[in-house]
Amino acid sequence: MSGNTYKTAPPHTGSTAYINARIVDPTSDSEYRGAVLISDGKIADYGPNLFASGAPYGIESVDCRGLVLAPGLVDTRVHTGEPGEEHKETLESAGSAAAVGGITSLVLLPDNEPPFDDASLIEFVARRARLIKLVNMYAYGALTVGLEGKELAEIGLLAEAGAVAFTDADHAVGNAQVMRRALYYCKAFDALIVHLPQEPTLSGGHMTSGEMATRLGLSGNPPLAEVMMVERDIRLVEMTGGRMHLAKISTAESVAVIAAAKARGLKITCDTAAPYFALNDLAVGDYRTFGKLVPPLRAEKDRAAIVEGLKNGVIDAIVSDHRPQDQDSKRVPFAQALAGGIGLETLLPISLELFHNGHLTLPQLFQRLSSTPARLFGLPGGRLAKGAPADLVVFDADYAWQIDRTDLWSKTKNTPFDERPVQGRVMATIVGGRTIYRDDSFVTAAVVA
Repeated sequence: MSGNTYKTAPPHTGSTAYINARIVDPTSDSEYRGAVLISDGKIADYGPNLFASGAPYGIESVDCRGLVLAPGLVDTRVHTGEPGEEHKETLESAGSAAAVGGITSLVLLPDNEPPFDDASLIEFVARRARLIKLVNMYAYGALTVGLEGKELAEIGLLAEAGAVAFTDADHAVGNAQVMRRALYYCKAFDALIVHLPQEPTLSGGHMTSGEMATRLGLSGNPPLAEVMMVERDIRLVEMTGGRMHLAKISTAESVAVIAAAKARGLKITCDTAAPYFALNDLAVGDYRTFGKLVPPLRAEKDRAAIVEGLKNGVIDAIVSDHRPQDQDSKRVPFAQALAGGIGLETLLPISLELFHNGHLTLPQLFQRLSSTPARLFGLPGGRLAKGAPADLVVFDADYAWQIDRTDLWSKTKNTPFDERPVQGRVMATIVGGRTIYRDDSFVTAAVVA
């Protein structure tokens, strides 16, 4: 892939105006031709009439030439191998891949070696992010000690250290009593629990149950394993008055149950990952291990229901669920392969299919990708507002290209979207006013004389 990432921006000390842009403002649900002024790493001004006749003398001006300018993506489900498995992904390589994908903030899952059940590891992520100087990086705290689902982690200490929410990542908490206690405990800190709803004793299969699993002779993971846990968690939220975010919703029944819970006013939110609205179980094909994910890719009716859930707002956010696996983990028989796919660089182009296919407007799409996840997790980015961080993405919504895993910046190449034709390419990514990525075809303009 063409383009360059920068740990520091090309030196410039004053203000920068991004003019002649197609601005997408998810907070106000609007889209217009206009400009954004950045000063001291923050948004100083923006709007449709700003610099209509050009930027004033002495301000660096970047002509976007009608490209889309929007808040940078906020991806709240990212796994890296650092610490413990740096051969799969480091924080630096993940930061570079995120920059190429237009993602300006990451929330890192706690299932590393060792897991993030100690405050020092939350501080480690913050310290490394400051040194790397690419995208904003935040960390989850583990919900239970060792992610074992038995004993609650030191949630108060982890929150003090900067954990933005609490989860056991892809390990579902099967013990209802433990989850009940967690909800009560987190309520005292106004802390958010993020849970992957998969009933553990039913979700040991290698792909979703159904005709495709039968044909391939692979053990099935029934959709019921998800909705059973969704229903349990909703009852526990109702009992405790706590709040919970359900991760990677993938089935039609779950969407319906969550819609009913929201209608009752319960503090339930949820997300889905790009594969669950863009792919179905046919992508497993002839034992294609890049399509082995958690939860598994579902039937077409479930995929269509996820799209509908995004359209009507039942599903609040879209995540990449970036989980790098090396060749030794994927180039094995399907039943032995580890689950997971990378997604930082493909999150935006795959999500733009919802726009190109008429399901969402661009402002609605960026509500799911930027403003809503930032609001749910209490993060400063994801919006256009005076004084907000200048975390922005410039992209060509119509740029047609084909995903080639060998061109991706991630250390590992296990994308389920390899060879997929897409529309939409990032031209520049700005974090705190610094251009950390620029495509070779996008020329950052000169100072206006």
